[in-house]
Amino acid sequence: MSTPYRVAVIVGSLRKAAYTRRLAHALAGLGESRITLGIVEIGDLPLYDQDLDEGVVPAAWTRFRAEMKAADAVLFITPEHNRSVPAALKNAVDVGSRPYGASVWAGKPAAIISLTPGSLGAFGANHHLRQSLVFLDMPTLQQPEAYLGGAGSMFTETDGFADPKTAGFMTTYLSRFADWIAKTAKA
Repeated sequence: MSTPYRVAVIVGSLRKAAYTRRLAHALAGLGESRITLGIVEIGDLPLYDQDLDEGVVPAAWTRFRAEMKAADAVLFITPEHNRSVPAALKNAVDVGSRPYGASVWAGKPAAIISLTPGSLGAFGANHHLRQSLVFLDMPTLQQPEAYLGGAGSMFTETDGFADPKTAGFMTTYLSRFADWIAKTAKA
């Protein structure tokens, strides 16, 4: 493959200085040459309402759907809210899955990284999101799993990884994701 795969990164937190956003920037700095990572913003998406799809479709939905269609794969980076994904992330999943029969997700390779300042690595959010991705027909990377705890001390001031072991794990993760995309992406 001569052109890198375009990976849309969905950052589940809307907070400007969110750990999930910092992780997205740190991953981009690892230099996996087979993929390019680009954040697709979700904070401006109106809540999904089928009536809007049958009338004047919000410009933010149109933009989001077009960006997702142009991507070869999707990397979801999510915090955990009440043992599930944040409402903004679930809304983005819903917006992309509609209108019925026109899902931007179908067949698109995916991976999930969950991140928390706590010690459980946002396990609940990771698995809740996996349930939706199965239904949306997104072949999702199974191994290695990425449940990251200790987000408060994970990054340098310039959004690199403070611990070389974490950087090494994330480098391996991106390499495996690139392999997964090559194996499962639609031609």
